[in-house]
Amino acid sequence: MQHNKSAYIGIRNKIFEALEADVVNSLTKEQLTKQLTQAVDVIIDRNELSINSIIRTEYVTSLINELQGLGPLQVLMDDESISDIMVNGHNQIFVERNGLVDTSSITFIDEEQLLSIAKRIASKVGRRVDDSSPTCDARLADGSRVNIVIPPVAIDGTTISIRKFKKDSIDLDKLTGFGAMSPEMAQILKIAARCRLNVLISGGTGSGKTTMLNALSQYISENERILTIEDAAELRLLQPHVVRLETRNAGIEGSGAIDQRDLVINALRMRPDRIVVGECRGAEAFEMLQAMNTGHDGSMSTLHANTPRDALARVESMVMMASSSLPLEAIRRTIVSAVDIVIQVNRLHDGSRKVMSITEVIGLEGTNVVLEEIYKFQSSGQHSSEGKILGDFVTSGLMQRSVLVKKAKFFGLEEQLNNAFKNAGMTI
Repeated sequence: MQHNKSAYIGIRNKIFEALEADVVNSLTKEQLTKQLTQAVDVIIDRNELSINSIIRTEYVTSLINELQGLGPLQVLMDDESISDIMVNGHNQIFVERNGLVDTSSITFIDEEQLLSIAKRIASKVGRRVDDSSPTCDARLADGSRVNIVIPPVAIDGTTISIRKFKKDSIDLDKLTGFGAMSPEMAQILKIAARCRLNVLISGGTGSGKTTMLNALSQYISENERILTIEDAAELRLLQPHVVRLETRNAGIEGSGAIDQRDLVINALRMRPDRIVVGECRGAEAFEMLQAMNTGHDGSMSTLHANTPRDALARVESMVMMASSSLPLEAIRRTIVSAVDIVIQVNRLHDGSRKVMSITEVIGLEGTNVVLEEIYKFQSSGQHSSEGKILGDFVTSGLMQRSVLVKKAKFFGLEEQLNNAFKNAGMTI
């Protein structure tokens, strides 16, 4: 259709002039397709344009995508090999495939078309994006996560970032198959989830934190009541007893906002067995730690950090945001008694995502937090013929004061834990 872009724009403008929004919204996709096909044929014939039936069908598809879908982005949304879509203005779109970012040939007609699509995405989920509220987090009907920033905040034109929702459920065994971890690491994480250890998943943007959280959650017992708390709901828990809570932005009058801290506080009154916070990024970390320390074992969350130690330092900072009067040592004692394991996930420069470290939080020595790395990815410094980073997942075994050992004994999973380390040539 790129070769017939000017002809398409002319036809599009004529059809849009005649369309009424209420009528479009009342039609099914089949009805709209029929009417648009007739309209396109009439305009082409009336103007004696030389356009074949294949191109005409493409015009109709593009019009339907713009009126009921995501416009030019719909083609990218339907491409299952794409995991992220990044729009930097109307004529620059990037996509991520297999961890690598590339430029797309798809573009918008103009900034007006892009802004119109952005506003429709926001309005469909009860959010708004305009001069008074130029940024927006939203969730598409399929669960994909969307962030929108419009001018004047976005200097070079409306920006849309879409993290696509994976239709297939990914468990720890599949992540092992992808090379993200070893089978022994997967076994240890399964035991950690079943033993109700409190887990933090740390990593950078696009490193696979939410994927790991979804995978871990599959090993929670079906008999437990789980509450999930997110800014934009994207977790897919398979258990039957799940309550999903989502934050809410302030309304037009500037009131009515519900943030994650409000939801964590409220969740404690809802008799949860476990609380899963999609991402800790602020004062809600304080309530999350309190929950972990008061009988809600097995709680999980993600946060942005480069190493397990950085992750705990970030939690310290977030707790200070909630309660600046608490001394640092008290905060560290709370963190150490609450968090059992930190899983560090990274996206490497070859596009692959790996579990770089599984680290236990052992305790305090003086005022310093003691960490024990159970497993780590050790790069060999070499690359495969396909350009992939080579390396091994190595372990130094578990210490006797390990909380994982204690919990595994309590839940009758000690033998499975021993087998995981025997397979790696280690003993507990």
